[in-house]
Amino acid sequence: QVQLVESGGGLVQAGGSLRLSCAASGRTFSRFGMAWFRQAPGKEREAVAGVDWSGTYYADSVKGRFTISRDNAKNTVYLQMNSLKPEDTAVYYCAADLSPGLTYRSNWYRREYDYWGQGTQVTVSS
Repeated sequence: QVQLVESGGGLVQAGGSLRLSCAASGRTFSRFGMAWFRQAPGKEREAVAGVDWSGTYYADSVKGRFTISRDNAKNTVYLQMNSLKPEDTAVYYCAADLSPGLTYRSNWYRREYDYWGQGTQVTVSS
């Protein structure tokens, strides 16, 4: 069983920054594929960024603005969000894939993740 707990959401003005954190339980966290997703009201869930042992991956909508990183010693994955826009407003979820494998880099955005956090609200005002 893996538990994921997100934090760091809040209200920010357009152009501002936030950093989300996702703390995970599990002894083999370093092997997990980790990702951030978001869901805005009335919209489908959208993949934002992913990270595995070999690299980081981003949706086109956030490239150059968001940075995903992980600290394996702290079992934590982060999402640094800069130059925020009102359209970034959503509930942000982190997700864990316990067996990412070699294909993670090519399909991180549409995999069946094993565990999900409860979500944290990000609201960007114009």
